[in-house]
Amino acid sequence: MTDTAESTSTTDEVMIVTDAAREVVFDIRAKEDDGDALGLRVEVVGSTGVDYTYDLSLEPLAEAAEDDHLHEAAGLTVIIPANSVDAMRGSTLDLPAIAGQGGLVIRNPNRPSALGDLGDLELTGDAANKVQILLSERINPALAAHGGYAELVRVEDDKAYVTMGGGCQGCAMSAATLREGITKAILDAIPEISEVLDTTDHGLGENPYYS
Repeated sequence: MTDTAESTSTTDEVMIVTDAAREVVFDIRAKEDDGDALGLRVEVVGSTGVDYTYDLSLEPLAEAAEDDHLHEAAGLTVIIPANSVDAMRGSTLDLPAIAGQGGLVIRNPNRPSALGDLGDLELTGDAANKVQILLSERINPALAAHGGYAELVRVEDDKAYVTMGGGCQGCAMSAATLREGITKAILDAIPEISEVLDTTDHGLGENPYYS
């Protein structure tokens, strides 16, 4: 441990570690051989629903990759792989809110795309045809995992009207999926569209996947 509790940054701080969480890490690290030479590595390894999943481990600082993000504060160096930095920026490592619950939690304001990686896709034809291609080739395969789908109702001027059905209709997450996932995908990929409007009747349908 360092002699001071003041932060010493090698780069900007991506993830804040609370004092309580740091003590938990120190307790674990103290049981390791040459613990002072170990840093806490935190990596995004996937996603579950609307949250990222993480891998936390103690790693020798000497083995950190050149492009790893390192930040030292109060005797603990946090190592974040370069490909996890953007997804973790602004997060906090802390104890669970429920007293007595073990482990550590990461509170992260960032969320993975509800539709996953849409990848590169060649869109041709008019705006309506481009939306149809995007829905059928990228968006609906992702929604199918939840038993749902999205359909284009119509395109008027620069507005696309979209409805959701199947497991998405009546789903508590469907409005967020449309707003944060489908809308962003359409607006990013099709410049002719400036607004996506949800025509789904969320009061109808019964969804077995979410409550």
